[in-house]
Amino acid sequence: MVTYLDAATAPTRNTGQIRLYGEEAFAGMRKACDLTARCLDELADIVAPGVTTEAIDRFVFEFGMDHGALPATLNYRGYTKSSCTSINHVVCHGIPDAKPLKDGDIVNIDVTYILDGWHGDSSRMYPVGTIKRAAERLLEVTHECLIRGIAAIRPGARTGAIGAAIQSYAEGERCSVVRDFCGHGVGQLFHDAPNILHYGSANEGVEMRPGMIFTVEPMINLGRPHVKVLSDGWTAVTRDRSLSAQYEHTIGVTDSGCEIFTLSPKGLDRPGLA
Repeated sequence: MVTYLDAATAPTRNTGQIRLYGEEAFAGMRKACDLTARCLDELADIVAPGVTTEAIDRFVFEFGMDHGALPATLNYRGYTKSSCTSINHVVCHGIPDAKPLKDGDIVNIDVTYILDGWHGDSSRMYPVGTIKRAAERLLEVTHECLIRGIAAIRPGARTGAIGAAIQSYAEGERCSVVRDFCGHGVGQLFHDAPNILHYGSANEGVEMRPGMIFTVEPMINLGRPHVKVLSDGWTAVTRDRSLSAQYEHTIGVTDSGCEIFTLSPKGLDRPGLA
């Protein structure tokens, strides 16, 4: 049975219970998420052919330090980088390295900053130079999946409505939805209840209530949905090596709908796309 509790009195660990946050928490999340969004905005001018993901990761670290924030991924469960950079057929959790980006690549950059104890979690896709139409279409479909999933968020609805909206659109566009990873509760913890599936039925999942905070982060493949994790224990790739894309926002459920905490201040939620 799902239980909800006041986040102000909740233990600082994932108990499987769903935290309901108040206005003070929402204010803290706005600041942390705004910082993440501003970092992702700055990266739009940095991502280019010849740039290494290691250089991108260094920028993410330094940007956070300059603004009094710590990258949440740094030393998280042994992960040694400040961001995840997932290129082409990498679905998620790609590890930054010294290999330069190439013209025609697509790369997801996933950043989470901890600011004053609050986690701001977001990711965007970046085209590198000139990309093929198939890749551009995948980015368009994936972002639209994110928007349709967010549009399903309202008090009284179930989290399955998010996944149903995403799956219906993605499969209607002859793409597939990754099942192995999902969105998650976030706030004072990096990963918390509930899990937010990006597929399923509208009458499944837990009831959404005002004060809930979670991510929506659909991973959409041009090919089949199956993935595998490489020997590094982190990097997830498509089994058929088809292109994969992901966009992510952190969302707060309100009395009338929801608030997107990680919107781009510069309107660059889809960098490189008109």
